[in-house]
Amino acid sequence: MRRPALALMLGIATTMPAIGQNRSATARMTCNDVMRLVKTEGAIVLNTGPGPERVVRDRSFCEFTEIAELRFAPTRDNPQCPVGYRCREPGFEDWDWP
Repeated sequence: MRRPALALMLGIATTMPAIGQNRSATARMTCNDVMRLVKTEGAIVLNTGPGPERVVRDRSFCEFTEIAELRFAPTRDNPQCPVGYRCREPGFEDWDWP
C-alpha cells in the first residue's frame, strides 16, 4: 500500500513547476508591456529590483482582510511605472480615525 502512494507522490513532485520559476524582470520590459502582463495574468510575481514581488491587477486577487496598495517599478522606459497593486494587511495608520 505504501509503494503506490509513494510512487504517486514522486510523480506529482516531479511534474510540478519550481516555485518562482516564471518571474518577469521589469527592467527589461517597457511600462506598457508590464502593465499589460499584470492585467492579462491578474496576479504575477515580478522581479522589481531588490527582490521578487507579487503584483495583482486589483483587490479581487487579495485576501479578504488585505488592502491593495499601488506599486511602482522601474521599467526600460519609465523609472516609476505603475505596474499594479500589492496585497498587504492594513496597519493602524491605514484606518480613518476621527
